[in-house]
Amino acid sequence: MQQNQKNSTETLGYLASVERESDHPLAKAVLNQIGETNFYPVEETEVVKGGGIVSSVAGHRVAVGNVALMEKENVTLSKKVQKDVKRFEQQGNSLVLTAVDGELKVLMGIRDQVRPGVKANLQELKDLGVKNLVVLSGDNQGTVDMVAGELGLTEAHGHMLPEDKSAYIGKLQQRGQIVAFVGDGVNDSPSLALADIGIAMGSGTDVAIETSDVVLMNSNFSNLPHALGLVKATANNMKQNIVISVGVVLVLLTSVFFSEWMNMSIGMLVHEGSILVVIFNGMRLMKYKLKGRKE
Repeated sequence: MQQNQKNSTETLGYLASVERESDHPLAKAVLNQIGETNFYPVEETEVVKGGGIVSSVAGHRVAVGNVALMEKENVTLSKKVQKDVKRFEQQGNSLVLTAVDGELKVLMGIRDQVRPGVKANLQELKDLGVKNLVVLSGDNQGTVDMVAGELGLTEAHGHMLPEDKSAYIGKLQQRGQIVAFVGDGVNDSPSLALADIGIAMGSGTDVAIETSDVVLMNSNFSNLPHALGLVKATANNMKQNIVISVGVVLVLLTSVFFSEWMNMSIGMLVHEGSILVVIFNGMRLMKYKLKGRKE
């Protein structure tokens, strides 16, 4: 975190007061970094789509967001600040800039930490037949590229507004592709509703959960490949049971017309036996475990 002047407790208080009004993950990270501070009453809050938040705090106009918001607020960024912004982005940081009354006061770089095991989970999805893994994010392209490279994703797109994400999903669907979208924020809601399968995290916003088709209640991403594997196993199991059932019926009908040994007792015995086979075959799914997992 850097400031263009001596650290000001008052400025950090303004920043914390504004971020306390937001449920964005970056806001939580900022509050955690600032720690204990003085909070001020926040009025006339305006959420700038794809930019950040502008509020009136203790009589001052406070803008908190990205570089695009600073440009919109006519905040001048010195050459040194521009150099720092570029350096932070190259290091994979998401930027949070704070301006008070049109003057930049705080520049923070926040870097995403990939959850342990996520890379392995993504590889499991690939093994299960998922062809493309794409990240659509509102963060700067440098951060998105770094995360995508670390996780081995197919494509990475940054600086995307909610409508940009929806448009991208629409293009994929027009090509005949089946799209599953995973998100947890308000901005993800349009994409969750548009995708063929919308998957929300249980810790996400209420709007995201309501518009999704599937909710991972404990927000454990490892449940996603398990669910996909279980679905595929269930579909295969259904096909097996259909083949068994139809096959037994055909054998019985053939035996009735073309054999002398078939009678009512034998037919009933074979039919009931096939029902037990179908039931036991279906019960195998109760002990389903994704291939390669110990748990």
